[in-house]
Amino acid sequence: MTGDDDGVTWVLVDGENIDATLGSSILGRRPQPEERPRWDRLIAFAARRWQQHAQGLFFLNASSGIPMSFVQALKAMDYRVVPLSGAPDEKVVDIAIQRTLAALRERGGDVILVSHDGDFLDDLGALVGADRRVGLLAFNEFRNVGYAALPGIEKFDLEFDAGVFDAPLPRVRVIPIDEYDPSSFLG
Repeated sequence: MTGDDDGVTWVLVDGENIDATLGSSILGRRPQPEERPRWDRLIAFAARRWQQHAQGLFFLNASSGIPMSFVQALKAMDYRVVPLSGAPDEKVVDIAIQRTLAALRERGGDVILVSHDGDFLDDLGALVGADRRVGLLAFNEFRNVGYAALPGIEKFDLEFDAGVFDAPLPRVRVIPIDEYDPSSFLG
């Protein structure tokens, strides 16, 4: 592993996966613009959490075209946008993230994956070691259960830890007793 990227946190965003989970599993419908994650807050969270520069890579399936206004907004937030295309049966975003995780084995820097997808278990697990921090940022209740068995990975919640939403989401989650506030249920 080279030290060229020491002092950076690579934040790999599986936007499709987050959007699909938000829409189908949490909201039960397509998210409205005001209900979507504030992607700049995601990078700020990563930088604050591990106290170093965070560089976001946002992976998009652009097989049907590039959503230019969204890409321009991401670029304005200093994301490196990775628009991909492929055959209809190819999971181009997954393939690209897996290749990126494999390439990061030879580079320095810490890594946070933003996804629930179990397809990245082996690749993310291969990055765990004494020389780097590895994190997974997702909605905790929808994270693939295989991540619980991977030692050395810090797990963060998009809403509660990273604070990327403007309003509370209608989620049902297990509340640690130390965090329980009855007023939130009695209001």
